[in-house]
Formats: sequence, structure tokens, C-alpha cells
Amino acid sequence: MSAVDPVSAGLAVYIHWPFCLSKCPYCDFNSHVRPTGADEGRFVRAYAAEIAATAAWIGSRTVCSVFFGGGTPSLMRPASVGAVLDAIAQHWTVADDAEITLEANPTSVEAENFCGFRAAGVNRVSLGVQALDDAALRALGRLHSTEEALAAVAVARKVFERYSFDLIYARPGQTPAAWGAELVRALEEGAEHLSLYQLTVEPETPYEALHRAGRLVVPDEAAARRLFDVTQEHCARAGMPAYEVSNHARPGAECRHNLVYWRYGEYAGVGPGAHGRLDVAGSRYATATEQHPDAWLADVEANGHGLVMQEALLPSERADEFLLMGLRLTEGIDPQRFAAIAGRPLDAGRVAELAGHGFVAKTRDGRLRVTPAGFPILDAVVADLAADCGFERVMLPGEQWSS
Repeated sequence: MSAVDPVSAGLAVYIHWPFCLSKCPYCDFNSHVRPTGADEGRFVRAYAAEIAATAAWIGSRTVCSVFFGGGTPSLMRPASVGAVLDAIAQHWTVADDAEITLEANPTSVEAENFCGFRAAGVNRVSLGVQALDDAALRALGRLHSTEEALAAVAVARKVFERYSFDLIYARPGQTPAAWGAELVRALEEGAEHLSLYQLTVEPETPYEALHRAGRLVVPDEAAARRLFDVTQEHCARAGMPAYEVSNHARPGAECRHNLVYWRYGEYAGVGPGAHGRLDVAGSRYATATEQHPDAWLADVEANGHGLVMQEALLPSERADEFLLMGLRLTEGIDPQRFAAIAGRPLDAGRVAELAGHGFVAKTRDGRLRVTPAGFPILDAVVADLAADCGFERVMLPGEQWSS
């Protein structure tokens, strides 16, 4: 994967559909269960209004990707997805090769709509499989079985040009052998892209309450590291190396939308709780919208948008974000771009210290990347490099503070 100029990549547009059939016990996303359903037509009109307001503010752009995330966007009607895409095309130029992704649950009911989504303009689907083990799926609160998930993957393979699916590892009681067998099965499905996330116990989720009560025991740090290593080994052997900490793809099949985030490009967030980073009049703005769906809807209908934050970032804040996002990629970052954003170069001493530990390395073209040894402690590596940008420096493994 070769790095590209994030400016020339174009604008990415994220559409947040916040509704789910049920709330998974590990999930801390902005998602809501609406037993009676949402007023879909009203929400779609609000999306169109917020797109129009964003376009009026930032002006002309070429859209390189659109991502329908959630929540569960596959609960939307295909016609609603098409209407949102039409609103985007009304205000911006959409590139001929734009990547249009929709997140979907792998249930038979939602898979029935895949042809409709394809006709609406979606050309890539991301399936929330999460596990290929029925007991694990039940523990994760998923509503599908392994058989149903694999059937949905088969439909996606026939309908869409590109598809991906997610799995969660480091689940309670999971062994390296069991995870390896699950990965082999996943890789046999022929996906060009896999997102493989380590289970984390997030605050204010049912899993946190269970964990605090001792009823949920997740693998310790050493066991999780073994599972991480199994992930890297199996995927690399299958020709799907990691291009980002949790994402694996065949060469050329990386998720272009997420690359805009990680390469610190420009993206607009539309919908309840959506975030954006937009360049206007020489400044980079951080944006965020009202999280609660009903409050967001009322704000948009009253004001044309649901923004609750629209702040120009300081150079130090932009530099922090650039490191946080860019060092997640195996391609790393361009130190010269960091210097242009931060107004100072990276600390050569810290870079040398991290390289001495084997956690970072320079590429032949001068980029700085995190090594496989550094990825499991990525947060500490980023904090060390960004210490002058406002991060609190974190002690690295094996390091002692000097007195």
C-alpha cells in the first residue's frame, strides 16, 4: 500500500444511522433500540438538510467515499440509502470510482435487501459477523447464527464488487488454537478485507458491569498478545497482512474511506453523533453533532443542522491527531507533514530511543512507521512521540524514568 496525498484523495462523507434491533452488551457506540421503528422519511430529509448545510459552509468538493455506519444502516430501506446518496451528489461531485460502503448485520432478512442497496449505489458492504462460533455469538448478544452469517457473506460475494466482515477476538475463554481455527474459516470465505478487533470492556456497558462483578473474565495482557500474534501470522500467510492495527486486506483492497481518516484527510460527519474534520479558509475544524437521534432531528428541522461543536483546531491539536491516526497504519507517517502541521519537527531523540527499542523504524522513502513489536503498545509509542504536543508521556515497557 502506497501513501497518497490526503488532500488529493477528496472528501469522505460519513452517514450515521443510529438505530439497531438490539444493543450488544459490549457496544458503546451511539446506537439506540427503537421497538416501534424510526420515522425513516423524516430522518432522510434531515440528512439531506445537514448535507446541504455542510456544503454551503465548505463549498465545492469531490467525494471519494461515502460510509453508512451505525447503528445498523442495513435496517434502512434501499430507497432511503439512494435518497441520501442523491443528496450528496446534488451538492458535491462524486468521483466515478467513489467507494460507497454500508455496514450490515448478517441476518437473512437484511441480506434480502442487498440487491436493493446495490441498485441504490452501494458498491461495498461491511458485515458485522463478529464470531464464527454460535456460543460466542450468543454471548456477544448477536441475533444471527454462524450459518446465517456465512450465508449472508455468500450473498454479499455475489452482489457487491467488494465486501468485508468483522470478527472480535480475545473473547472470554478463547484459546489461540480456537481463534486460529476460526480465522482459517474466515479466510476461506474469500473476503478481500477483514476487520479483526480485540474485545475491550468499555465503560458504562453491560460487559463492564459483568466484568466488575467477576462474571466476565477476558484474556489477560499476555494471552491477548498471543491471540494478536496468531491474527498476524494467519492473515499474513493468507496474503492479507495488516495495513492498520485491526484491519487486514489483500493489496489494493484496503478500505478507502477509513484511509481518509487514518491519513488525516478531510471528512464530513452527517447524522446523530457524527464527527468531522473539515478544512475551511485555511483552518481545520473539528465538528460534532447532537448525539440523541430525536434531539438531532429537532435541531436539524429547526436550524438546518445538528452541530453542537464547530471548533478550529490549534496546530498542536492537529499534530496530536495526525500522529494518533497515521501511526495506526503500517505505512506510517511523513515526518515532513508532521512538521508542517505542528510547526516543529518530531523530537529526533525520542525517535531514536523508540527505534532503539525496536518499536519504530524509518522506511526507505523517509516515512516513520510503527513496527510489529510496537503495535501492541501503540498508545505508549504515540504518547512518547507526541509529548510536546500536549500528551502526557507514557512509560514504555522496560523503560525507567531518569531522576
